[in-house]
Amino acid sequence: MEAPPILPKPVSSPKRKGRKKYLFVAIMFLGLVAWAAVASLKKNDSAISVQTEKVSRHTLTETVVANGKIYPVKQVHISPEVSGEITELHVKEGQFVHRGDLLLKIKPEFYKASLNQAEANYQSSLASKTTSAANLEKAEAEFKRNKELFGQKLLPESEYISFKVAHDVAKAQVESSKHQVEVAKANVDSAQESLDKTTLLAPMDGTITKLNSQAGERVLGTVQNAGTDIMVISDLSAIEARVDIGEADIVNLQPGQKAKMEVDSFKDKKFVGIVTDVANSSEGLDARSALGANSSSQQSATLFQVRILFQEVENFRPGMSVTATIETRTRTNVVTAPIAAVTARNLKNKNGGTNSVAGGETNTVSAEVKKSDGKSGDNRNKPTEVVFVVDGENVKAVPVKLGISDDSFYEIMDGLKEGEEIVIGNLNAITRTLDDGKKIKKTPGGKDKDFTE
Repeated sequence: MEAPPILPKPVSSPKRKGRKKYLFVAIMFLGLVAWAAVASLKKNDSAISVQTEKVSRHTLTETVVANGKIYPVKQVHISPEVSGEITELHVKEGQFVHRGDLLLKIKPEFYKASLNQAEANYQSSLASKTTSAANLEKAEAEFKRNKELFGQKLLPESEYISFKVAHDVAKAQVESSKHQVEVAKANVDSAQESLDKTTLLAPMDGTITKLNSQAGERVLGTVQNAGTDIMVISDLSAIEARVDIGEADIVNLQPGQKAKMEVDSFKDKKFVGIVTDVANSSEGLDARSALGANSSSQQSATLFQVRILFQEVENFRPGMSVTATIETRTRTNVVTAPIAAVTARNLKNKNGGTNSVAGGETNTVSAEVKKSDGKSGDNRNKPTEVVFVVDGENVKAVPVKLGISDDSFYEIMDGLKEGEEIVIGNLNAITRTLDDGKKIKKTPGGKDKDFTE
């Protein structure tokens, strides 16, 4: 059997080796180009995108917003002074009444009987007075006759003293009967007044805004009790809003300030009002809570009631919800900054260390930010309001002193000048990523665009 022939090894072509070499070089070149492009992009991305505008002047009006209810300025709660059953009810809810109009009557039989009894006692006291006067006249005559006999020594001294005492007693009984007549007359007047109070008349012109009782119901008088609240009469020609204000804002409120009010039932209209009264003490404050007896009231929010008079009256009904915007302070033509441009930072301490910024980042600030307010202790580490001012391609964190504010701007009392360019967006950059000296890249969008990238 013959062995298979041995084939010669293939010889590689020099042209194929050159192609592989060129391919490898090309791949390396493309890798270097891609690396340079990525590095360039990273370099460009190190600049933070922001929006800017120049500091300008505005007129600011600070406002306080509060919610509350609508009430008549004048309203009267009608409660009877005597107890009994309502026998007649002459009004209904929503009815307009004039002063002196009949509202209702309470069953009078009991009070008529009391009046008759008082009058009988009065007549009896008058009779007693007459009897006492007659007894006195008799005692005086006997005393006078026996006094003459005693002067002539015809009557023993003991009998004379008896006639004198009888005269004095009769005189005292006359005085007593006079006072009994006065007491009986007062009882008659009181019984008559109680009977008169079974008829209730309207104390003022107004509308029956609430009716709690009906004919046939028994009501409780206010002589020794709180009494039944039968109805409420309100003067709807003058309406006010009663709103609750927190203790942080109440110090800026005073009578005479203007307010704009929105009533939920009149959504398409705004009303003008004037502050008429600002409470001097918080709601729910009494002697017990002042002494610390009511712990639950101390844990709740401290609110003060403010009354605002409507300058224009619509078909309001007591109890409607209202939102009031009260104008507290106004500044004219002052340096301002948008609210979004102001943030807080922990400034660098005097030893040159770094502190955390108000977003969790580390902030190394320049000498511009080292400005101290002169306070010592923990206040040095307290976050300070700052605005980022554009300095070429970088920003400076400039501390500012704030004044009042409205819905859009802060008053800048110190730290900025009119015409300086400041950062107003994006929100994430201002609150977190921007630091003193950081590089920025201006992008369009303006103050109305909110970037959070």
